[in-house]
Amino acid sequence: MRLSTVILPIHRWSEGQKIWRRAEELGFHAAYTYDHLSWRSFRDEPWFGAVPTLTAAAAVTERIRIGTMVTSPNFRHPVTLAKDLMSVDDVSDGRLTVGVGAGGTGFDATALGQEAWTPRERADRFGEFVPLLDRLLTDEVTTAEGRFYSAHEARMVPGCVQRPRVPLYVAATGPRGLRLAAEHGQGWISYGDPRGAGDVPADRCPAVIAEQVGRLADACAAAGRDPGGLEKVLLQGSTQERPLDSLEAFVDYAGRYREIGVTEIVVHWPVPGSVFDTDPAVFEEIAAEGLARLG
Repeated sequence: MRLSTVILPIHRWSEGQKIWRRAEELGFHAAYTYDHLSWRSFRDEPWFGAVPTLTAAAAVTERIRIGTMVTSPNFRHPVTLAKDLMSVDDVSDGRLTVGVGAGGTGFDATALGQEAWTPRERADRFGEFVPLLDRLLTDEVTTAEGRFYSAHEARMVPGCVQRPRVPLYVAATGPRGLRLAAEHGQGWISYGDPRGAGDVPADRCPAVIAEQVGRLADACAAAGRDPGGLEKVLLQGSTQERPLDSLEAFVDYAGRYREIGVTEIVVHWPVPGSVFDTDPAVFEEIAAEGLARLG
């Protein structure tokens, strides 16, 4: 099992770079950031772009993987996104992981002036978005005509440092998304029950993830793929569970999810006065010792 973190893009870089460097010093496997234009309670607070943030983070770190958790079609087009991702992979010397999701109904959904898409349209768009992004990141030249997204002789030269392309981690819980993860992903992401992760009692949360892991295995079987070949990533912070209250709480939490097949846990870097307000000393203790205590 690996332990990673999400660093919200809320800091001016004079301070933000210190956090990314500290994440590397603490030994996190990866540091991700959200790819939103604004987000929930942070809407009227500082919030910077994900791609410039990851580019800057790549330049001030050496070993830690970096990535999106997650990027979506809400305001991204596969052609321009692929070019940006190829560039970040180059700056980071092959340390980029790309988390992708279908998007939601938050502020991003209407920021470009469009009406918020229905769940069906989001799924339809995601069904085109992921395969085209896969092709663009893999092939030197891509031409494709879709209902929502097209590419005409789109060049990706020199291509990704990682071959055949940067890894895609697909956030999904429904059948169509799980199929995309099985067919295109190197990893799968969940944060709990999409119908209301915060409403599920803490002691029932592992059962929710276990059921999703089972359905992911079914999707892999249908695609002729070994589910063991996909990383299974749990994004912490949306449920009633409180694994960051103490080292012991985290060890219990991580152990339960390791038993059901989760291979990477992602925790939020502390943000004072927010839903991610965690004791920094406890957080660093978890980063340093949490997984080692699992044995």
